[in-house]
Amino acid sequence: MRVEVQCHLAYEFQQPTETMAAILVADAGGQHLETETLRLSAGVQLAESRDPVNGVRLLRGALSGAVTIDYRAIVSLAPRLMLPPEVQVAPWSALPVEVLPYLLPSRYCPVDQFLRFAQRQFGPIAPGGARALAILDWLHENVDYVHGVSTATTGAAGTFIDRAGVCRDFTHLGLTLCRAAGIPARAVAGYALALDPPDFHAVFEVYLDDGWWLVDPTRLAPIAGIVRIAHGRDAADIAFLTTAGEVMQTGMMVSVTQLDDAPPLDNASQHPNTVEQAAFTC
Repeated sequence: MRVEVQCHLAYEFQQPTETMAAILVADAGGQHLETETLRLSAGVQLAESRDPVNGVRLLRGALSGAVTIDYRAIVSLAPRLMLPPEVQVAPWSALPVEVLPYLLPSRYCPVDQFLRFAQRQFGPIAPGGARALAILDWLHENVDYVHGVSTATTGAAGTFIDRAGVCRDFTHLGLTLCRAAGIPARAVAGYALALDPPDFHAVFEVYLDDGWWLVDPTRLAPIAGIVRIAHGRDAADIAFLTTAGEVMQTGMMVSVTQLDDAPPLDNASQHPNTVEQAAFTC
């Protein structure tokens, strides 16, 4: 499948402010960047850097005044395989060392506070794919997708109490429950085909059978149409804009368009009890 992704960001900086932007398509397995263009407002300079391990590409610089960033890319996405319930999670002693941080608490994911709940709710279910799918089902049945309930500081504990939120909240609670249930899980930011309304989208991955498997806890966007931007422990690692000071957003647009003749995606095509293998705010 070939897709075109676009975003337009506009900000007002009152003074020079160190900034990192994560909007570029990642150099990651399962997706191939064909072409891209980046346009910045006059006088703006941003340096690109690439993480040699995970392929995440960042734009960095000190920004001031009125700033606009326009990005466009064409990406080829490889087919993705559905995750069967029988795939297994490895014991901690057998996991790659780089996977271990994704079992631990992080800024928005207080895993230690959910250990008892996870054991009661998901402990009787076979560890691995079956347990991950049960957690996704629980999120679908118990958390409502509602704008305005959460803020930029809301973590998994707040979402568990409110039982409502947007994509980052679903992701934080899903990450927390998976980690508390013994499944390594990491946050992923991406562009999402068929997401309505279009926006950056937060989803997550679980590490099973020696590989990462991508899931959308909101079930709003087919996994086959996710274009990866970044991954990390939680939203603190994958935000599309991180600044060292205050900034006012004055404009934003995100779009994802399918370019080829592959069967069109719709949200109903993602069965409640399946996820697909792979390589944010909303």
